[in-house]
Amino acid sequence: MDAEILISLAALAALEIVLGIDNIVFIAIMVQRVPEESRKLAYRLGLGAALITRLLLLLALSWILGLTRPFFTILSQEISGRDIILLAGGAFLIFKSSTEIYSKVEAHEEHREAKGGSSLLSVVLQIMVIDIVFSLDSVITAVGIASHVWVMATAMIIAVMVMMVFAKSVGDFVTRHPSMQILALSFLMLIGVLLVAEGFDQHVSKGYVYFAMAFALLIELVNMRQRKKSHKVATMPAETPKGS
Repeated sequence: MDAEILISLAALAALEIVLGIDNIVFIAIMVQRVPEESRKLAYRLGLGAALITRLLLLLALSWILGLTRPFFTILSQEISGRDIILLAGGAFLIFKSSTEIYSKVEAHEEHREAKGGSSLLSVVLQIMVIDIVFSLDSVITAVGIASHVWVMATAMIIAVMVMMVFAKSVGDFVTRHPSMQILALSFLMLIGVLLVAEGFDQHVSKGYVYFAMAFALLIELVNMRQRKKSHKVATMPAETPKGS
């Protein structure tokens, strides 16, 4: 292990963690649909599925590189296997995010209760499906940075271990604050739009979305602090006037 390999390992692990933010948010949203006693297991299964998907795709590098070859052409637009996966995954994210936002904002309470939660199996299956889409970017990025498969695999394992440490805390925070749920779902919808654009070879850097959502998160945290402060002032007992 020389310095160049260590640097590429550290850089790739850090980048995998950043690329895994949308994965953590999606898992945090989906896990809310299972009973509370099963959520810890759902986090582990979801992130475990993410790691397995990444490693399997890493071992199928030749297949992934083959996905970049055009399958057919529509209106002078070449469509490859990777494009199809990105389009399907983006459409799924947009649909899932919009239906969840509608359920939380517009649907009546009786409708939400009737809809109920989802089974652990269905939630994990949905996480595995979207993991395939998220893993494509992750593996392609890894191939561009590192030249050794074991370095890529180690970076992915490190990234998923870090996500396992923070995923439940992120999920609990999102669950406690309804405004954060809407913000997280909006973030996922934007990622879905980016995936669809990427499927049509219109590259838009995720950095713009990350910056916008980080700014929105900062504003919401300030608002939460202000609401908490106002509530504390409102619940303080009024002082008795002197001389009364």
